[in-house]
Amino acid sequence: MTVRKAPPLLIALALLAGCGERASGPLKVTAIGPQPTLINPNLQPVAPPAAMLLETVAQGLVRFDAAGEIEPALAQSWIVSDDGRRYTFRLRRAMWARGERVTAEQVVARLQAALSRASRNRLKPVLGVVEDVEAMTEQVLEIRLANPRANFLELLAQPEMAIVASNEGTGPYRMGGRIGDALRLVPPPPEDDEAPQDEAAVEIRLSGAAPALAAARFREGAADFVTGGTAGDLPILRAAEIPQGQIAYDPTVGLFGLAFQSARGPLADPAVRRALSMAIDRAAILERFQVPDWRPRTGLLPPGLDQLPAPAAPDWANLAYPQRRELAALAIAALDVDVPLRLRIAMPDRPGYRILFAHLRRDWRLIGVEIERVAANEAAELRLIDEVAPARLASWYLRPFMCPASPVCDQEVTSLLESARATPDPAERRALLAQADQALTNASVFIPIANPVRWSLRTQRLTGFRTNMFARHAPFELIQARD
Repeated sequence: MTVRKAPPLLIALALLAGCGERASGPLKVTAIGPQPTLINPNLQPVAPPAAMLLETVAQGLVRFDAAGEIEPALAQSWIVSDDGRRYTFRLRRAMWARGERVTAEQVVARLQAALSRASRNRLKPVLGVVEDVEAMTEQVLEIRLANPRANFLELLAQPEMAIVASNEGTGPYRMGGRIGDALRLVPPPPEDDEAPQDEAAVEIRLSGAAPALAAARFREGAADFVTGGTAGDLPILRAAEIPQGQIAYDPTVGLFGLAFQSARGPLADPAVRRALSMAIDRAAILERFQVPDWRPRTGLLPPGLDQLPAPAAPDWANLAYPQRRELAALAIAALDVDVPLRLRIAMPDRPGYRILFAHLRRDWRLIGVEIERVAANEAAELRLIDEVAPARLASWYLRPFMCPASPVCDQEVTSLLESARATPDPAERRALLAQADQALTNASVFIPIANPVRWSLRTQRLTGFRTNMFARHAPFELIQARD
């Protein structure tokens, strides 16, 4: 039986910066994207500014610390049963912004909404293992799983699992109006009404901005921290001439590549899909961007996952690029068509993605395939996927390619994944996931390029900042008191 208890809540404090002088004033945070609003993650996607806001004013049961490790949040402690199927959480003494005590029943209602049939929460596909959520007492709730899952708490720590009700959260910070385009987030009052307010607690000013504006703010000293950068925004860093020492790249894993949106015509043939993947010069693409430690990927899953430490690799993975391109050209030449194969790729209109498209167009033209770039929301045969994995779960990578979620799918693979979810035997689950991974790799259902890139900009003030594999950086974790 595993028991976890909370350390005291770390309130963000002003700290030393520069040449021995204490930094003062609000912590200015800019997240790339639209202006932050407190949204319901079950109804709409969570952009980086909204994610930062949720992490700050509407925490979930648990959260990530600066290094990406699980720590208590709304729950002050939890117990995991010996069989790994029951998680019992005891809530800390938390209040809604309107002043009412948070109850287990209210938290259960929000969790059940995330799991409901109507939910559009992005984590819903990997939360199917949750069998029931129940309030045991006013301050204790239990989540029961059909079968044990390693790293389940990582899902609960994501901003999509924040507890929001009636457009308010449970802290630790509160919304305090706007100053210009920035949303004021104010430190929580002391839990004891007679205790003095910590005079060193930092106010946070959170805003959203387009990538170029965010970089300009940082360059001009109008932002202490910029987050939410992707591969699509990398050229902006070069144009803004941000010093390398102020750029941080998170060691993220996830999906960065092309998903098939159609299985009609030539794309119905796995050999054609395989040829498209073989023909990409991944090393040349990554060299163009010059991101430290960014390496190409040819398999659907990254190595090192607990459930599947040695994922499947395509049979061509160890071939030199010229040989792969030659084999790809032969496969395309074997098509019984009178005109070149033409494909549309849907991707956001950002400079880094335009560079990626230019490389793809060059590589595929060499094997007789022509491509066109269309807007991210337009119909296309292929769509760029750039997502960070929310947890170290093999199923997160595999389930998007089940039937009918993906047009390129195999019903036998779908059955394997359903059996993997249902089995209580960890060894059997690993075996089923490995079979599904190998089958999807053989079928070339996805064209991987590399791990996703997530970058941030930070000043010396942020001594609490740490890179982590989930690219999660709650504002109140960024600065801490130091002697």
